[in-house]
Amino acid sequence: MTTTLQSRIAGAPISWGVCEVPGWGHQMAPERVLREMADLGLAATEFGPDGFLPADPQQAADLLATHGMRAVGGFVPVVLFDGSRDPLPEVERALAHFRAANATSLVLAAASGAEGYDARPVLDETQWDVLLANLDRIRDVAGEQGIEATLHPHVGTMVENAEEVDRVLTGSTIGLTLDTGHLLVGGADPVELARAATDRIRHTHLKDVRADVAERVRARELTYTDGVRQGLYVPLGQGDVDVAAIVRTLEDAGYQGWYVMEQDTILDAEPQAGAGPVAEVRTGLEFLTGVTA
Repeated sequence: MTTTLQSRIAGAPISWGVCEVPGWGHQMAPERVLREMADLGLAATEFGPDGFLPADPQQAADLLATHGMRAVGGFVPVVLFDGSRDPLPEVERALAHFRAANATSLVLAAASGAEGYDARPVLDETQWDVLLANLDRIRDVAGEQGIEATLHPHVGTMVENAEEVDRVLTGSTIGLTLDTGHLLVGGADPVELARAATDRIRHTHLKDVRADVAERVRARELTYTDGVRQGLYVPLGQGDVDVAAIVRTLEDAGYQGWYVMEQDTILDAEPQAGAGPVAEVRTGLEFLTGVTA
């Protein structure tokens, strides 16, 4: 059974500035974020960072339900390359939370082991072998529990650029989260990846990006955090990512996964009612719903 694109659009707390990185910016309360998501017509959201929703899975599900929302799943950064460190216990804890909330998408990031996304180490071949093997292990464990695990290429993690994405595609069986913004910032072409690896894409984060700022981040003239502060991300349709081509490519191929509105945002203060993140997400939604109209 197929479902309409509009029924597969979800929110993400990071679009409201809610992030796991210490010192990221003003953190909005979940009640306001969820209310504004619901007001936009979104019926689902990713979990957000630890501490955004209640730690108890049933309480988290109940809070979402009071706003007419349900959980899609969420972003879980895990160190995957360290042979002395088993990532499965950490992943299992996340999976237990997902199961309790009936969430189905585990979005993995190959964390660097450092806080934030402004620097990362260089892996040797042994570390790459460990990382790829762990991806397959996690895919299998999650799949046994009815949850789809995907790898999210992400700036400042161990899978950031086109070469590293290709290593994941050729060296593992895990599906991908296609993040249209992080891929471009990392130097990959998200449109080309959507066309070349359609069968591996299981989850999608939609962002639009200013290419001039992305180039400065890629060249290490700006940290990722500073890039976000300087307007790296803009509402869908206002940047240099061909979001329409990506969505049409996926839909034409029969993609039935989620499209998560995920525009990394840093807030200096609580925005006025109706302003700030909710206005930018509304602009992006209007663009997205017109893509396949």
